[in-house]
Amino acid sequence: MDETVQIFSISALTRKIKGVLTTEIGQVWVEGEISNLKQYSSGHTYFVLKDQTAQLNAVLFANARSALVHTDFLKDGQRVRAAGMISVFETRGQYQLVVRTIESAGIGALMELYEALKKKLRDEGLFENIHKKPLPLLPQRIGVVTSPTGAVIHDMLNVLERRFPNMQVLLLPVKVQGEGAAESIARAIEWLNLNCAPGSPRAVDVMIVGRGGGSLEDLWAFNEEIVARAVFASRIPVISAVGHEVDFTLTDFVADLRAPTPSAAAELVVLPKSEFEGRIAQRSADLRRLLLQQHKLLAQRLAQLTSAAVLKRPEQVVEKYAQKVDYLEMRLQHAVVQRTAAARLRAEQLFSRMGLVRERRVAELRARLAGGRQRMGMGAATLLAHSKGRVETLRRQLMLLGPLKVLERGYSLTRGADGALIRSVDDVAPGAAVLTQVVDGVIHSKVDKNCERSAGDE
Repeated sequence: MDETVQIFSISALTRKIKGVLTTEIGQVWVEGEISNLKQYSSGHTYFVLKDQTAQLNAVLFANARSALVHTDFLKDGQRVRAAGMISVFETRGQYQLVVRTIESAGIGALMELYEALKKKLRDEGLFENIHKKPLPLLPQRIGVVTSPTGAVIHDMLNVLERRFPNMQVLLLPVKVQGEGAAESIARAIEWLNLNCAPGSPRAVDVMIVGRGGGSLEDLWAFNEEIVARAVFASRIPVISAVGHEVDFTLTDFVADLRAPTPSAAAELVVLPKSEFEGRIAQRSADLRRLLLQQHKLLAQRLAQLTSAAVLKRPEQVVEKYAQKVDYLEMRLQHAVVQRTAAARLRAEQLFSRMGLVRERRVAELRARLAGGRQRMGMGAATLLAHSKGRVETLRRQLMLLGPLKVLERGYSLTRGADGALIRSVDDVAPGAAVLTQVVDGVIHSKVDKNCERSAGDE
């Protein structure tokens, strides 16, 4: 090796690169979307700023953050503009932006897609409490949809083993991040519902779907619509256990219950076995105590009945009730006699009242009949007098119009032998007998020659 070649230690080279970056680039403004945001107890905030093709590590130290007025917008998916120095974190050999000031620049593309999907599913009613299924108190078998590697499944199994040893757990290994993860999770949920639905021999009573923490991109599979709809359609109750307590995915809103972490889901899915045992022991003690109390009460009651006089001389009870029957029979007979006498008296009173009413009514009818007869007599006399006057008037009119009045004026009536009135000379012949009626009698005569017509008749 050429002795003139300068050999750097890693620390020296890193410091040199840091100096070059600080000197050549220095203070810059950048715009990007926050991802993998982490807040530490020290107050320092670490995150990644990214765009479509690249990403930049960034740190906002506690003293710089305290100088800012608003930092509530700092969350995964938020688009920001940040100003600071480009530097190098020597321990890990990575360059980063040391942020001095930061402001919101709107929602990032991924967060915008998240909000749009959330609104769509919420408007369809997938988040409504009416669709939430209750969790079983004591599941016999638990299904877990998560990655088979990593700490999540081991943490959950440890919690379940500690709370309820020998609990049956069915693991469905899936991809929880990257391409194809959403489809893998959805297929696992559908498979459980198809093969382990309630009522089947391998029934799963409840299902946990989840993974550990990460950035918005890391958790994105649980924001995919295909996973949310698979969870909503599940007949098996679903607990969503994705990320940390501050992480929210669409699966959390659709699931029947959200757990802040996977370990918390294992605690929520079943009570400790010792608690069930304690409840059973308490119920058994309560039941035993109630049975002893009931036995004691029944024993006391039996002793009271055994020592009762009625059991020693039962004929006394018979005699008592026999005497009571006689007494009631006597009262019944007395009551019948009283009721009969009262009814008879009432009938007599009614008959007496009916006689008085009948006599009064007959007298009224007789009086009305006499009055009516008197009025009829008077009316008949009046009508008869009126009729007589009318007849006399008609008689007089008739006499005035009758033939006798005509005869008194010198006229006469001539009739044939048969009594028929002769009105024309043609009604008689020579030798015929005729009767001529005058006012005071009848003249008998005979026609001796032919009658002549008067000139006015020709």
